[in-house]
Amino acid sequence: MRRAPSVHAAGHFGELLQGRLGADGPVVLISLPCPVLSVTASLVPARAFALHCPQGHVLTPDRARKFLRLLGLALPCRVTLHASMPLGGGAGSSTAALVALARLAGWTGPAHALARACLAVEGATDPLMFDHPERLLWASRRAEGVADLPSLPPFDIIGGFYGPPVHTTPADTRFPDISDLVINWRAAAAAQDLSWLAQLATTSANRSFALRGIADPTAGLAHDLGALGYVAAHTGSARGLIYPRSAVPDGARAALRKAGFTRLVQFTAGGLS
Repeated sequence: MRRAPSVHAAGHFGELLQGRLGADGPVVLISLPCPVLSVTASLVPARAFALHCPQGHVLTPDRARKFLRLLGLALPCRVTLHASMPLGGGAGSSTAALVALARLAGWTGPAHALARACLAVEGATDPLMFDHPERLLWASRRAEGVADLPSLPPFDIIGGFYGPPVHTTPADTRFPDISDLVINWRAAAAAQDLSWLAQLATTSANRSFALRGIADPTAGLAHDLGALGYVAAHTGSARGLIYPRSAVPDGARAALRKAGFTRLVQFTAGGLS
């Protein structure tokens, strides 16, 4: 099989919503795909599989071998995984690394099968193997799409990473009930009402912050900089302000840096493409 020398898998930038679907229901989320954060997998011919991760253990060799076996793939090469996002930032580095590895090994099967293999080695997985993760209500501990959702209106995000890394613990189901937010999300997306969507994302983040005792300057920044609301990694350090297209104010980057945000990013999300 002829393989490309390198492939990319995009990450995400926290979750637009995350919580329990009912008090005792599954943990579900709506991911915010981020085209400017990714994992690149590249190969050098070798006699046996080897793995190199310059940023740290985005993926261990044992997990990589198990993952490839589950997919029925072999990769007798030296593989380097380079993540452009911080590990533990809530930007999907672990799932993106697995998706990139599968693509490098020649995977062309269905996204659902890839998701199940990711779950088997991660314990909880993001829906980054799908074309439009933001259009799925995703049960991350089950690797299942719970519902299809309407497309989102286009919007801009500017943000970064605040505080120490927080790695996802698959057994952690300590999330608030967001069943009411999910109902409203569908209605707001169908209406293409960005202001309503931004407030729902903000409410989801705030519920999670309150439950976990998290305090940071995102709410104050959103107010001072005229954002519609904000999005956050519910377990992780990614935080982003939500604006209509082309409406990010000139002073936003300086204000974020002053507040202690690092690794700033700005990107466009939503739309029909």
